[in-house]
Amino acid sequence: MTETLPVTERSRLRRLHERGHFDRETINAILDVQPMCHVGYVMDGKPYVTPTLQWREGNHVYWHGSSASRALRAQKEAEVCLTVSIIDGFVLARSGMHHSLNTRSVMLFGRAFKVEDPAEKLAKLGNFVNHLYPGRYETLRPDHAQDLKATTLMGMEISEGAAKVRTGGPKDDEEDYALPIWAGEIPVRMVVGEPIPDPRNLDGVEMPDHVRDFNYL
Repeated sequence: MTETLPVTERSRLRRLHERGHFDRETINAILDVQPMCHVGYVMDGKPYVTPTLQWREGNHVYWHGSSASRALRAQKEAEVCLTVSIIDGFVLARSGMHHSLNTRSVMLFGRAFKVEDPAEKLAKLGNFVNHLYPGRYETLRPDHAQDLKATTLMGMEISEGAAKVRTGGPKDDEEDYALPIWAGEIPVRMVVGEPIPDPRNLDGVEMPDHVRDFNYL
């Protein structure tokens, strides 16, 4: 049986309910394919939204940043809203009203926590690198104590939120299908380019498989 998140006043869709998904399988799949996220929070009574990278481990999502960041200090033990969005296509209809986007998105709500234990923090930051580039972390020079001190790691349980997904072509008013106006979809895809070596790479250092075969999308 598929596990689902509870539908709450914050997470329920007010319209187009068919696009809402509360099952963890859909939510996890979107989190796992798009590392870019935005974290919203309130600091000194004012709203802020911070772009950063996220990764999921089980029923938790994590993000990190500089220990000097006022934003991360404000997020500790605070209610936050984390969003991830992917554009899959532009949808052109026969009226401006029905133009749309094919998208996959997740919005999560919860109380952020700071990962304090040094060993746990080190392990999770290693997981972050390996999540993007499998096996890379073990090939790197070990993190210095100052590296960990300079980095803040935040997390949140995935316990409230929803995914929203739109696919397919335009959905026009029935009478508009008789109009001589082109309608349809323009697909959008992110493309991974060829790796560009650092000119300061040492002679004889070969490109590793996790770079050569990188295909996160």
